[in-house]
Amino acid sequence: MTNATAILKKGAGRTVKAGGMWIYDNEIAAVRGDFENGDLICVEDFDGFFMGYGYINTRSKITVRLMARQKEHRIDHAFLEKRIRDAWEYRKQTIDTSCCRIVFGEADFLPGIVIDKFSDVLVVEALTLGIDRMKNELLDILVNVLKEDGISIRGIYERSDAKVRELEGMPRVKGFIGAPFDTKVQIEENGVKYLVDVKDGQKTGFFLDQKHNRSAIRPFCPGKRVLDCFTHTGSFALNAGMAGASSVLGVDASMTGILQAEENARLNGLEERVHFRCADVFELLPKLEAEGERYDVVILDPPAFTKSRNSVKNAVKGYREINLRGMRLLNDQGFLATCSCSHFMEPELFAKTIREAAHGAHKRLRQVEFRTQACDHPILWAADESYYLKFYIFQVCNER
Repeated sequence: MTNATAILKKGAGRTVKAGGMWIYDNEIAAVRGDFENGDLICVEDFDGFFMGYGYINTRSKITVRLMARQKEHRIDHAFLEKRIRDAWEYRKQTIDTSCCRIVFGEADFLPGIVIDKFSDVLVVEALTLGIDRMKNELLDILVNVLKEDGISIRGIYERSDAKVRELEGMPRVKGFIGAPFDTKVQIEENGVKYLVDVKDGQKTGFFLDQKHNRSAIRPFCPGKRVLDCFTHTGSFALNAGMAGASSVLGVDASMTGILQAEENARLNGLEERVHFRCADVFELLPKLEAEGERYDVVILDPPAFTKSRNSVKNAVKGYREINLRGMRLLNDQGFLATCSCSHFMEPELFAKTIREAAHGAHKRLRQVEFRTQACDHPILWAADESYYLKFYIFQVCNER
């Protein structure tokens, strides 16, 4: 840790004072002392009051990310080990750990890093310069902590290839950390088997955050006709098939995803009832409606339509369109599962958008339940960025 100190402007740092972990460039009056970007520094309020320790990067609008708030804490090996042990203990108490997110950035008080476990493989994504310097040490600690519980990790793959790294002045990288291994990893979730491609799959290879939501759609599927839009590698479609759906169609624009979904269907013996089509969902839904197709369950699990506040208006149009089309394809009293994984699509706005879609489709909605991300992606209050997934299940009724 350097002897540098970031001094906040008077009246600044409201997010941090409320429990958040980010300090923006326009909140800092000055940085006293010598440092290099990525270094750990001290943070003080304008009057000298100690705020915490964090790492700095003047290239980023989020200039400091706090790691500790207690003055007696030192961010050393013992500190990092405590953070990792706490993260793992939390997962052991809350979720099936055969495949789960072990470290979820700010929500585990380790800002900027994500570590997922797929069976005996770890996948790491480091998004910031400061945490990138600690990455290997954190992974070594985690491997040793898991070993204490009899879990042997056979390989680690890095997926630090997100565009956001460029905002930190860092290259996008991916590859093995340590010895190479077969990057097609078989996992099981909710009794469904998947082959996860940690090298070329989206994000870290599989969307673990929908684990409980995939299970939640099962009660509505036995004997039913199901449409799963934006199926990716078939996870919702396969859960519907395992629940006893009479037929399932999964749709995605990625042929790579579709081929993997078909492989996953064969892995579970579902290829006779669960089928997949490579198509643009926005183009396909009106065609299905025009052809008179109707379904008992429609699932909408789109990618984030907005990754910034600037594009929220266009995102609203996209969410409204797919929800309206999805509702029109439902039989009376069918079920709609719909979600948004964009942090910037705030819960109230998402609800308003669905309500507008229902009005446009001349449908009435009966909310069955509202859900968020799985508990291995904990929502840290005061760190708004940790809350991003909104998931509804509705019964959709014709107007009466």
